[in-house]
Amino acid sequence: MAKTAKRAWQRMLSGRRLDLLDPTPMDIEIEDIAHGLAFVARWNGQTSGDWAYSVAEHSILVEEIYARIEPEAEPRWRLAALLHDAPEYVIGDMISPVKAALGVEYGEMDARIAAAVHLRFGLPAQIPAAVKRAIKLADRLSARLEAVQIAGFSAQEADRLFPVPEIDLSGLLQIRLRPPAETRAAFINRFHHILQEMDEAQILR
Repeated sequence: MAKTAKRAWQRMLSGRRLDLLDPTPMDIEIEDIAHGLAFVARWNGQTSGDWAYSVAEHSILVEEIYARIEPEAEPRWRLAALLHDAPEYVIGDMISPVKAALGVEYGEMDARIAAAVHLRFGLPAQIPAAVKRAIKLADRLSARLEAVQIAGFSAQEADRLFPVPEIDLSGLLQIRLRPPAETRAAFINRFHHILQEMDEAQILR
């Protein structure tokens, strides 16, 4: 008796079926990403407040920080910043020690989904190294803010675990905690706002 092939896809609310091992851009919708990320908790849910701090909220913050540290960045790279954790809408968010324990397979799956997401929304499959570094800095700055404001870390712990350059954004940016539906809508609105800027930039070329 032939063995049944293991299921490697997930059905989305949009009706799309995303193959996690071989994702294609045509099976990716921004509404699925926004919905999934709005219900995935950062820090394994170990944050203060009445609402979990979601990956969608984190992504909005990272894009905002990226825009501040790279004010001349093209709109498409701000879109890359907003979507930097997009694969987590299907593979979830894992704290760094768990990712390290899982090894290369998790990273490879993340990279395949990220490439498909980028292609779906008009970005190169691989983001330029300089842009990727700047987004990573924004991501680390966000983690530093989150650690102190909502995850219970002291400033000294955060400085040691999330070292960042001398860029002080704490007085300008506050962590937002809100219901998933509000965060989902905010993520989609930000996505469409950046897309409009991308279209306008294309017209001006």
